[in-house]
Amino acid sequence: MDQILIGKGDSQVFLDPAFGNRHGLVAGATGTGKTVTLLVLAEGFSRLGVPVFMADVKGDVAGLAMPGTMNDKLAARVAQIGVEGYTQEGSPLIFWDVFGSSGHPVRTTISEIGPALLSRILDLNDVQSGTLEIVFKLADDEGLMLLDIDDLRSLLSFVADNKSEISKAYGLVSPASIAAIQRSLLGLEREGAEQLFGEPALELADLMRTDLSGRGVISVLAADKLVLSPKLYSSLLLWLLSELYENLPEVGDLDKPRMVFFFDEAHLLFDDAQPSLIKKVEQVVRLIRSKGVGVYFCSQFPDDIPSEILGQLGNRFQHALRAYTPRDQKAVRTAAETFVPNPRLKVADVISQLGVGEALVSTLMTKGVPMPVEKTVISPPRCRMGSITDQERAAIIARSPVGIKYDRAVNRESAHEILQRRANERVENQEQEASAVKTKAEPERSAVGELLWGTKKRQGLVETMAKQTARTVGSQVGRSIIRGIMGSIFGGKR
Repeated sequence: MDQILIGKGDSQVFLDPAFGNRHGLVAGATGTGKTVTLLVLAEGFSRLGVPVFMADVKGDVAGLAMPGTMNDKLAARVAQIGVEGYTQEGSPLIFWDVFGSSGHPVRTTISEIGPALLSRILDLNDVQSGTLEIVFKLADDEGLMLLDIDDLRSLLSFVADNKSEISKAYGLVSPASIAAIQRSLLGLEREGAEQLFGEPALELADLMRTDLSGRGVISVLAADKLVLSPKLYSSLLLWLLSELYENLPEVGDLDKPRMVFFFDEAHLLFDDAQPSLIKKVEQVVRLIRSKGVGVYFCSQFPDDIPSEILGQLGNRFQHALRAYTPRDQKAVRTAAETFVPNPRLKVADVISQLGVGEALVSTLMTKGVPMPVEKTVISPPRCRMGSITDQERAAIIARSPVGIKYDRAVNRESAHEILQRRANERVENQEQEASAVKTKAEPERSAVGELLWGTKKRQGLVETMAKQTARTVGSQVGRSIIRGIMGSIFGGKR
């Protein structure tokens, strides 16, 4: 199996793909060459047939799609490292964008993301999160699909209007909590994030593609706007990672990963995160390697990553840190302590002296033993090191194999439409009951069920429910299973 050439120290430094699922860390100050290391890793995995997912926070990752341009400086670096068969080439790429402007829309449904992550996105407190749990439970019990924000808003309004009956069946519902959730939804919409929720929802299979030549497709999420909403950004990537964890089968250690996931600006995941969330992330990172998925965190400082998770990251790429402040000095010490010592290097001193395009590298060798840290000149990527034009991006999007599937939104019948229809039917039934004597007693229903479904003749009710069941049973069962698992990962019911 070919290895990924990282660069050259005393000798060439490689990443063995058999240990690519043991995760990694790319760290360093701004402008020290972290992005180049990410490009080298991404296109290296792609050449081996491994699909890659990565976020493009600054717009310079998109250059992976285009071949680079040779110049004297680049030729000298290739000769210095001894790269064999170096050619300028792009990688197969699919662009994604929550907002749909710089790539294919990324969507998920309210039900699939679940109450735990949605509470984090909306920045809800414990009481408000508990109310949201009740809303989701009511939707499950009554067969109401929550696909988009309109569905959630309609059900929140229904709960507020009928809080007494619902509180008796599910627990106390606070009008103040309902109002707070509704206000948070408005804020989410102002940021344009309502486009995240809806259908068609993203399928994991479309992130795990290879092209006709067998190269892994690199999925690039345009995140220049998304990162301005840090909790939405981190929660979306965390949801994708969790979906991979829950849906992929156990495969153990393979000769190469099934997929590699890069988490840029990783500190956003852990800023203001509750200890329970950090614990669950640690569990996912520790266990997902057995699913054949490698996770690589990218951040400025190694101590941006909690120590419990940092200890799971076997492949390390540390670019320069400038020890100007006490915070910087602490980060330098942390970085130095996480490497396997090399008697020829005083790591704490070298970290502050690294030039652009140099890094301290330690990867896993035979039997998963980390190599002693080595000062490494990073290999140049084969792609363009920089952004691409709008015309180039548009051309790549136009020939994408997934555009026909995701570019057009679908709005099928769900909670919003059902509640509207039932409210109209309830008014009609009340008018009919007022003018005619009922000849047959209606079957008894729960107080909440009566509010939702109204009183209607048995035949019409059965026909309507049969049609609705045929449309929703597949999504409902799958959604309940996934959300049940997601709840176990992210802390469950608050």
